[in-house]
Amino acid sequence: QEVVSEESEEESNGVNLMEFSDEILLHILSYVPCTDLVLNVRRTCRKLATLCLDKSLTHTVLLQKDYKVNKDKVKQLMRDIGKEIYQLNMAGCYWLPSSTIDHVTRCKNLVKLNLSGCHVTSLRLSKMLSTLQHLRSLAIDVNPGFDASQLSSECKATLSRVSELKQTLYTPSYGVVPCCTSLEKLLLYFEILDRSREGFMLSGQLMVGESNVPHYQNLRIFYARLAPGYVNQEVVRLYLAVLSDRTPENLHAFLISAPGSFAETGATKNLLDSMARNVRLDALQLPKAWINGSGLLQHLKFNNPFYFSFSRCTLSGGHLIQRVINGGKDLKSLTSLNLSGCVHCLAPESLFRKAEDDIDSSILESLVVSCCNLRHLNLSAAHHHSSESIGNHLCQLLSRLKHLLSLALPVCSITDVAASVEKPPTTPNLVPQTFGRKVRIGIQTYPRNLGDQANQKIESSVFWALMGSLRFLETLEIIGSSFSSAMPRNEPAIRNSLPPCVRAQSVGDSEVAAISQLTYLQSLTLAQLPNILTGSGLVNIGLQCQHLRTLSLANLGMMGKVVYMSALTDMLKHCKCLRDLRLEQPYFCAGAQFFQALSHCSSLQRLCIVSRSGTLQSDAVMSFMANCLEVIMCHMFMGESLTVCKNLQQSIVRSFQAERPALNVVIFPLLHEDLTEVIRDVPMRHLDEITLFKSRVAEEPPNLWW
Repeated sequence: QEVVSEESEEESNGVNLMEFSDEILLHILSYVPCTDLVLNVRRTCRKLATLCLDKSLTHTVLLQKDYKVNKDKVKQLMRDIGKEIYQLNMAGCYWLPSSTIDHVTRCKNLVKLNLSGCHVTSLRLSKMLSTLQHLRSLAIDVNPGFDASQLSSECKATLSRVSELKQTLYTPSYGVVPCCTSLEKLLLYFEILDRSREGFMLSGQLMVGESNVPHYQNLRIFYARLAPGYVNQEVVRLYLAVLSDRTPENLHAFLISAPGSFAETGATKNLLDSMARNVRLDALQLPKAWINGSGLLQHLKFNNPFYFSFSRCTLSGGHLIQRVINGGKDLKSLTSLNLSGCVHCLAPESLFRKAEDDIDSSILESLVVSCCNLRHLNLSAAHHHSSESIGNHLCQLLSRLKHLLSLALPVCSITDVAASVEKPPTTPNLVPQTFGRKVRIGIQTYPRNLGDQANQKIESSVFWALMGSLRFLETLEIIGSSFSSAMPRNEPAIRNSLPPCVRAQSVGDSEVAAISQLTYLQSLTLAQLPNILTGSGLVNIGLQCQHLRTLSLANLGMMGKVVYMSALTDMLKHCKCLRDLRLEQPYFCAGAQFFQALSHCSSLQRLCIVSRSGTLQSDAVMSFMANCLEVIMCHMFMGESLTVCKNLQQSIVRSFQAERPALNVVIFPLLHEDLTEVIRDVPMRHLDEITLFKSRVAEEPPNLWW
C-alpha cells in the first residue's frame, strides 16, 4: 500500500520538463520543426526562449517537408534568426510564392542553400546571390525564361566561389554552370520535355548567348540524371563535350543515369578512354549502351569504391567478378550496389543463357564475401532463380549481409525451390492474370496473428530466415520481374500487363507475413505477388512494423478482384506513422470502408491511387480529407468520368486549400488521352517520390546531396 501511495503521489506531481538538463532539452527540441521553435515554442518561457535560439538548432534550417510553412512564417523566421542560419533547405517548397525568396537575403552567413523546386527568376536569383558572399553550395531550378545575362557581377562573384551545384533543368540551358569556376561537385537533373504545351517539338540546342564553356578543372563528382526524351540526351552531350576535351585529374565519381537507349558517340568514347588513363574512381554509373559489348570495365581503375550501378546492363556475372570485383578482391568500401535489370549479373556468361535460367550461386557468394559491408543492394527487374542445391539459395547467401539497410528483390527470387517445383498451383491461381471478368472465389478468411501463420510452417522457408537475419533493414522492395506500372513517364497509361514469372506463382500471404519480422522497417514496396489470396500478411506488418512510413502496393493477387481489401483496412488501423501510401490495383474501390480505415493513419501526408476501372465515392474522399488534417497530396487516377473527377478535385481544393497551403490535388481518369499533360504539372517532389512507380533502392549514391 505504501508503494502504491508513493506512485500515486509521483503521478500527481508529474514530471517537470524544465527540470531536464539543457543537453536533454536541446536533443528533444531538435525534433521540432524550426518554424515552431522560433515562432511558437520560444515564447512559452525564458528558458525555452534561450534554448530555442541555440546554435545547434538554428545552424541548419530544414523547410523542405514543412508543409504548413507559408510566406509570412518564412519572413518572420528570417527576420528573427536569419543571421544565425548557415544551411537552409527549402527544396520542394513549390507552394511558396517567388517573392518569398527575397527574404533569404537576410541570411548573410549562408554556406549551403537548396532552392530546388522553388520558383526563382533570373533577376531574383541575381539579387539574392549578390548578398550571399559566403555561399559554397547551391541547388536551383532552371525554368523556361531563365537568362544568364541578367545575373549581376556581384552574383557571378558569389557563383565563382560555389564548389557544389545541383541544377534541375526544365529548358535547354547551361544555367549558372559557366559562372561556377570552382566547381568540385556538379549534379544535373534533366527534366526537359520533347514537346511544348502547344505541341511544338523542342530543340536540344542552347539559347543564343549561352555558348560559355563550363569550368570542370576542379571537378570531383559529376552526376547526371535524365528523364525520358531525346532533348535531354542532346543537352547532356553539350555538358559532356567539355569533359571529353580534358578530364579533371581529381574526378573520383562519374555517374550518368539515362533511361532507354542513350547511344555512345565519339566524344563520349574519348571521355571514357581519358578516364581509363587518368583517373581512379570511387563511384560509377553509365548508360547501358556505353558498357554493353565493350571492354571499358577492364580498363577503368578504382580506388576505394563506395557505389556501383550497372542498371539494365547485359553485364554477366563472370565479367562482374573479374573486372569489377577483380576476382574476389576485398571491396569492403562498397556500400551501395545497383544491379537492377542486370539479367545476367549472377550467371558466368550471357551468350547462350536464357534470362529464366538458374543463377550461379558461386558468383553471388563471391559478391557477398567481397562486398561484406553492403548497405544498399538492388537486384530487381530480373529473373534470379536459385537451383536446388542445399545452402545455395539466393536468400541464404544474402542473409550474410548483416549491414543491409535497403534491399530490392524480384518476386521469383524469394520462393523456395522445392515449393515452386512440387507445389501445384492453388485454385485461385488458375484464373488468368489479366484484366477480365470478375471471378467469385467465396468468402475469404485469414489468420489474424503470427501464430496462425506459424502453423502453416512458413518459418522454415528461406525468405522467412532472410527476414529474420536482416533485423535492421529499413527499406524493402519485392517487385515482380515483369511488372510495369500503368503510369509510365511521358507516355499514355499502359493498358495491359505481362504475366508474372512461373517461379513467382507460389509467392503470397506467407511471404508477406515473414516481412513483419522487420521491426525497424520504414519503407515497403510489394508489386505483382500473384498468390495473394487474402492479404493476411499485411495485418502482421501493420501490427509489428510500427515505424512504417511509406507503403506501396501494386497488382497483388488476381487482377480481376481486390482480394486483400479486408486485410488492408485492418492493417491501416495500426499504421500510426504512415506518411505516404501508394496503391496500384485494377478495380480498386476507394469507398467508405477504405477511407474510414485510412483515417486511422493520423500522420498520413500523401496518397496516390492508380486503378484501371477503379471507382471512388466522393463523399468518402471529402470526409477523409476533413479527418486527416496532415494530408497535403491526393492523387487518384481511376476509371471514373472526367466530370466526376473534376468536380471532386475542385471540391477538395475549395474546401481545404486555404488551411493547407501545400495542398496538391490531381484526380483524373487513368486512360484519358490528356493524362500526360496533367502529369507535367505535378510538383517534381511528389512525382518523383510517390506518383510514379520505380525502384528506389541504390538509385543514387548515399548522401549524394544533403
